[in-house]
Amino acid sequence: MYLIRKANLIDLPTLLEFEQSLIQAERPMDVTIKEGKISYYDIAAFIKDPMSEVLLIEHGNEIVASGYAQIKKDRHYLKHDLQGYLGFMYVSEDHRGKGLNKRIVDNLILWCKEKGVNEIRLAVYQENPSAIKAYEKAGFSKHLITMRLDASDFEG
Repeated sequence: MYLIRKANLIDLPTLLEFEQSLIQAERPMDVTIKEGKISYYDIAAFIKDPMSEVLLIEHGNEIVASGYAQIKKDRHYLKHDLQGYLGFMYVSEDHRGKGLNKRIVDNLILWCKEKGVNEIRLAVYQENPSAIKAYEKAGFSKHLITMRLDASDFEG
């Protein structure tokens, strides 16, 4: 049985391991990520922040999935003032394909709606088609493409 719950600081060691696994999985998709041990998030701050919600899923006594939502002020020229930003979506390998990421995403969207936030965004690598498909199944649509150039290779 899978139980979804709010994360607490006692969960931090496992969540930090998830973060490193996520970074390792994303490094081949992003040449701009530094080598060595890095961190994407301040997970402890997210857990403490009333404008953030960190959820996890347990199977037995093992944490097997995670994700967060953070309510942020958005740009002044948009129709909405706030957005819910989703991130830190991770499901341990043995538990993938069981709809756990969707459960977390659905619960985070509901949390945002409870806070009066209807604009929900997330970022996903173009080279991660399975994640794109999962988010599209959850109702997300592609909106903006970020492009980059390493000018050290530019000879124009």
